[in-house]
Amino acid sequence: MAKFAHDEVVPYQDSELNKKEQVADMFNSIAYRYDFLNRFLSVGIDIWWRKKAISQLKALAPKKILDVATGTGDVAILTYNMLKPDKITGIDISDGMLDLGRKKLEKLALNQHIELLAGDSEVIRFEDNSFDAITVAFGVRNFQNLEKGLREMLRVLKPGGKLVVLEFSKADAGFLSVLFNFYMNKITPAIGKLFSKNKDAYQYLNDSVQAFPEGQTFLTIMHDAGFTQTYLKKLSFGICTIYCGSK
Repeated sequence: MAKFAHDEVVPYQDSELNKKEQVADMFNSIAYRYDFLNRFLSVGIDIWWRKKAISQLKALAPKKILDVATGTGDVAILTYNMLKPDKITGIDISDGMLDLGRKKLEKLALNQHIELLAGDSEVIRFEDNSFDAITVAFGVRNFQNLEKGLREMLRVLKPGGKLVVLEFSKADAGFLSVLFNFYMNKITPAIGKLFSKNKDAYQYLNDSVQAFPEGQTFLTIMHDAGFTQTYLKKLSFGICTIYCGSK
């Protein structure tokens, strides 16, 4: 399978663990501050980004949804509130994030509608054609093998089903691009270190965004993995992008 530059970007340069294991360790270490830092670093706009992504599924009205790299369940919860499907299953490799997500579900009384499971995006433990729709928010950059992850999601998607990917991208405008790069490279790691004691995690955020094959390149990768009717929508001057494809 094809390899991409971001596949080689890891949180800890001196670690002997592979990318998947490093990402799990990283999210376990910052889980307790993850939701707070998402809101703080994005000034709350990340919630709007997630809602815009989920709205791509409204016309489909999916009943059974898989949320890959679910983290603490933010997208799963928003998706249920917006679309009211019968069942949402979230999978993630970080037990620390899943534990926090389950506490959220319990507090919101959503346990009957949303289930969070330990799971690997590259070896999804569900049968072929299991889900009407799949969502991934800020997760595909963390795949150890991007193409393998995309093919696995296609496999468990029902014919006529839709994948929605939300991911950071590099800003379009000249000055804004310089400002965004400075913010991601300098400010974000510093704030991450201050609040989570883990600067590497937020430096990795910037490094993986810089290396990610965004825009039309990513649509081509989705198409090569077998997705059809692919399209993208840029948000907030290109800082974030929604990618969609169907089976």
